[in-house]
Amino acid sequence: MTILVTGARGNVGRRVLDRLHAAGHDLRASGRTPGDLTVPDGVETAELDLTRPAGFDAALNGVDSVFLYAEPDGAKDLFEAAARAGVRHVVLLSSATVSGPAAATDPLALHHAAVEDALAASGVPGTVLRPGAFAGNALGWSHTIGAGQPVRLPYPDAHTAPVHEDDIADVAAAVLGDASSAGRTLTFSGPRSMTFREQLAVIGGLLGRDVPVHELTRDEAADEMGRFMPAPVLASLLDQWAAAVGRPAEVHDVTALTGRPARTFEQWAREHLDAFTART
Repeated sequence: MTILVTGARGNVGRRVLDRLHAAGHDLRASGRTPGDLTVPDGVETAELDLTRPAGFDAALNGVDSVFLYAEPDGAKDLFEAAARAGVRHVVLLSSATVSGPAAATDPLALHHAAVEDALAASGVPGTVLRPGAFAGNALGWSHTIGAGQPVRLPYPDAHTAPVHEDDIADVAAAVLGDASSAGRTLTFSGPRSMTFREQLAVIGGLLGRDVPVHELTRDEAADEMGRFMPAPVLASLLDQWAAAVGRPAEVHDVTALTGRPARTFEQWAREHLDAFTART
């Protein structure tokens, strides 16, 4: 049984690959430029570019299960190729925004929902993973904190329940090894709701200094963040954060899925503390 791990250079994909390799699975790792992939011994590599459907059949040949990031481009063609190849299980990394209160209009939710819908329509058995906000999003503050500057942030009192990428990978690896999970949608998060201000306080506590926050207005945030983020995605994020001010995030514990307690944000911050240390 060969498992194809797409996006094998990604923050989650590489972790999934490592776990499956340690468990002794036959693996194939894919990316747009497979020559750039660094994989464990014995792992095959293949080219898979979602904008080039002509390569799908070769990448999926002999594959039983697939781990896939939600990307609408090429999704329909990819699932059709998976059906032709006899793939028996797709594990799709989607997002908890799909079940959020603004899912019908939220660009981020619609992005992920389009891939979920394509998978459902294809007839290929699938399991959908809907994690909440990634703990790793905090790395977006690393340069500012490392430079000793205030973190410029809209809605610092918005709540999320940040999930550690290792927990996401644990869930994905467990599900990929269990075809009986096909047909399920699994929503999960980190172990507790935290505001952005609280997350910054955790990082500051580990650094042994305060991390000041400069609260931006929505217009200021749209101007600053819009320089490196598409407008619809930014509007979606700002809407989510505005709605989450003073409203603790729902917590969906991963323990039942992984068999171990969820990793905390404090643990994540400790593991990544070097990213936030002062630049010299």
